[in-house]
Amino acid sequence: MKAAKYATGLMLGLAVTATMVTTTASAAPHSALADHLVLTNSDDGRSVVRSVGEDSEVRLTAYRERGLTYTWSMPTATNARVLGRTVGGTRPAGDAYAVLHADSPGTSTVSAVRQCHADPGHVCPRAIAPWKATIEVR
Repeated sequence: MKAAKYATGLMLGLAVTATMVTTTASAAPHSALADHLVLTNSDDGRSVVRSVGEDSEVRLTAYRERGLTYTWSMPTATNARVLGRTVGGTRPAGDAYAVLHADSPGTSTVSAVRQCHADPGHVCPRAIAPWKATIEVR
């Protein structure tokens, strides 16, 4: 008799847990993911159109070759009224990132700079490499 009550209670508990997991997983709207744009190293020079309220993320990846490390500055927007940075920074390996929120209609250029850092016994080229993307918010 106790075994039957235990089994019934266990089954009821599993059913409630499964319902909670299903409800929690489907609570986030799919459109929140669709409104998120990610720009990377290969998007240099790209122009995109976004809507007010959408986020754009910039992820720039550093790299090493032949004793040289190429790192990025934190991406910035030229017009903070159009694109407000909600998160941004650099990582120890030289990667940089920013999340920009489309606050109002207009156009803003997002830019960052790649710089060289040489290991001992190596020499960096004297050039810096700018990265930029233009975001028009409607």
